[in-house]
Amino acid sequence: MNKELLRKYAQLIVKTGANIKEGQCVVIRTNVALEDFAALVSEECYKAGAKRVFVHWQSAKMDKVDYNYAQLDNLCWVPSFEEECHKFMRDELPVLMWLDGDDPDGLKGVDATIVSRVKSEKFKVVGKYREERGNKAQWVIAGYPTKEWAKKVFPELNEDQAMDRLLEAILLTARAADGNGIKNWKEHEIQLKKRCAYLNSLHLSSLRYKSKTGTDFTVGLIPGVIFQAGGEKTEDGTFFQPNIPSEECFTTPMKGVAEGVVVASKPLVYQGQVIENFSIRFHQGKAVEVHAEKGEDVLKSILTLDEGASYLGEVALVPFDSPINNTGLLFFNTLYDENAACHLALGRGFEELYPDYQKYTLDELQDKGINSSLSHVDFMIGDSYLNIVGIKDNGDEVQIFKDGNWAF
Repeated sequence: MNKELLRKYAQLIVKTGANIKEGQCVVIRTNVALEDFAALVSEECYKAGAKRVFVHWQSAKMDKVDYNYAQLDNLCWVPSFEEECHKFMRDELPVLMWLDGDDPDGLKGVDATIVSRVKSEKFKVVGKYREERGNKAQWVIAGYPTKEWAKKVFPELNEDQAMDRLLEAILLTARAADGNGIKNWKEHEIQLKKRCAYLNSLHLSSLRYKSKTGTDFTVGLIPGVIFQAGGEKTEDGTFFQPNIPSEECFTTPMKGVAEGVVVASKPLVYQGQVIENFSIRFHQGKAVEVHAEKGEDVLKSILTLDEGASYLGEVALVPFDSPINNTGLLFFNTLYDENAACHLALGRGFEELYPDYQKYTLDELQDKGINSSLSHVDFMIGDSYLNIVGIKDNGDEVQIFKDGNWAF
C-alpha cells in the first residue's frame, strides 16, 4: 500500500476524526499487531499539537489466557494503577482514539457469562469516572487490518492478499481511497446533516419497522430528542467525527416502549465471539426472548449485564444502498457492519441528544426515558425488504424507508 495514502488516512483520523487541539493529551487504544500504524497516527497527533501520546496495547490472546486461567475474583479486581488511569481520563480529558483491528474470533470458546461478569464488576469501581468524563473531550474509532481479521473476511486468500484487500476496503468505506479523505468528509457531513434536519422537522413519536424476513417491530421516541449524524461537539463546542466510517442517522428511543420482533441481517461480533442468525423479541421495551443459530449464550449474556442491558439505547437509520454494504463484504466488525444497514443498540442511550442536556442531572435524563447501562451493543436489522414508517405527534404517518433505502 502506498505509504503516502496511509499517512493521509492517519491525518483524516487525527484532524477530521479527533480534531486534536494544541496541548491536548491523546490516549490510543489498539491491538498489539498495529504497532506500525499506531506509530504513524501518533506522529500525526504530535504534528497536530498533541502534548503527549499514550498507547494502551490490547491483545485478545493475552485476554484469553487470563479468562482461562485466572480466578474470577482476581479477574474482577481493579488494581490501583488501573483505577488511576481512569482518573487520568476524567481529570486530564485526553482525546481517546481507538484503532480497531480486533480478531473477530479472539475469545472464541471463552464463557461469555464470565466476560460479562468481569465487565460488570469492574464498572462498579471505574464507571463513575466514565460518567464524570461525559462528553467533555473528543474521541474517534477507525479501523486498520490485522491478519486474523483479514483472514476472517477473506478466508480464500493468503494472509498478505487478505490484508491488502481489507485495507483497500477500509480506505474505500472511509472515503479515503483517493487520498482526499478530509475534503470528502466535509462534503459527506453536509449530506448527513440534511437527512437529520428533515427527520427532526417531522417531530416523530414512533417508528414502525416491517420486513418480509420477519422483522415486525415498533419503537417509541422521546419528545424533543433529536436525530444526530456525522460530526458531534464536546461540551465546550469542539467539533469531531467519532466514527470513521459513518453512514447513520441515529437517535435515542424511549425506554420501555418497544414491541415486536427484529431479525438480525448480519452477524454480531461481541467481545471476540460471533453471534449469527438471531432474532430478538421485545415487550414493553425489554428484550424478553432471543434465538440464535450460533452464539445464543453470548447473546443472552449481553442482556444480563445490568438492568438496562436488555433495553434499547439507539435507533439508527442507514440505507441498504450504502458504500459499505455495496462492497458486498461482511466485515465481522461492528464499526463497519453497523454502517452498512439499519441497526438498533441494546444498552446505554445518548444523553447529549436531549435538548440542553447539560442543564439536567443524569437521573433526570433517565427519568425522561433515556436508557442507562454500562454496555452499548449495536446489531444490524436492515435489509433490502425493510420498510419504516414514522408516526408523527399528530398521528400522521410518513414513509421513512422503502425497500431498504431512504424514501425521501
